[in-house]
Parts: sequence; C-alpha cells; structure tokens
Amino acid sequence: MIYSAPCEYAIRALVHLAQFPGGGAAQGMEIAKEEGLPAPVLSKVLQELVRKGLLESRRGPGGGFRLARKPQLITLRDVVAAIDGLDQFAECAVGLEGCSDDAPCPMHDTWKGIRKQLMDYLEVTTLADMAAAVTRKKELLNRPMRPRGK
Repeated sequence: MIYSAPCEYAIRALVHLAQFPGGGAAQGMEIAKEEGLPAPVLSKVLQELVRKGLLESRRGPGGGFRLARKPQLITLRDVVAAIDGLDQFAECAVGLEGCSDDAPCPMHDTWKGIRKQLMDYLEVTTLADMAAAVTRKKELLNRPMRPRGK
C-alpha cells in the first residue's frame, strides 16, 4: 500500500468518527473494537492525530475523540501527512540517489505520473467522501440476496 499500518488505522478511525451525525465522540477502545484494530497501536495513533490537530479529545463522561474539523474539510492528504509524512511521494521509486527529471532512474517517468495521480486523489478525497463510501458498502453487504433467474 502507499502508507503504513498506523496510517491505515488513522484513516479507519477518522472515517469511523466521520460517520457520526453531528460530530459525535467515541472512546479509543470503542473504535478499536468496532474497526478490529489493535488498541495499543490505535491509542498512539489517536494521540498523534490530536497533536496534529485532526482530532480533539476530552476525558470523563461524554468524552472521547471527535474530529477537530468537519469531515468535508479533512482530506486523506492531511491524514497521510500527519502520520507518515509526504516524503515518500518525492523519493525515487527504486531508491536511487539523485533521481530527477535531468537524471532519471528507469522508473522515473512512470512513477512521476503515478505520484501525481496519488497526490491528486489524496488532496481531493475527504473523510466525508470516505464515510459515504463505507456506508454504501455496508448497505450493499447487508442487502438481502435476490434469487437468480425468473
């Protein structure tokens, strides 16, 4: 994949929160259980998202984690930048030093186009988009099967 497991966990946790109407909060353990994520790793990821300004957290009754902004205003690029950073999108695809337009590696031109498409996707895809896609998928998976034929 294009990002690490902690980044995947961040995306899944943020999308989980984006599905709450009105910006509701959830406990880290609740998110971990419902998303099938390892709680100790998720806890660290959630704290990093708070430090990077994508989440807010409150202790006590009614507390938990909530999105710091509306889900329409948080892009996948924001999440990837917060957890993994964006350096991987500027590096040579095969790890060669000095790879550039002037001194390209064998994959340079291909990777340059792919990198642009990935960054474009990350920049325009919001948590609201992801939450809507997850909701549609759940609806499709829970829809009763119709008999074939007739």
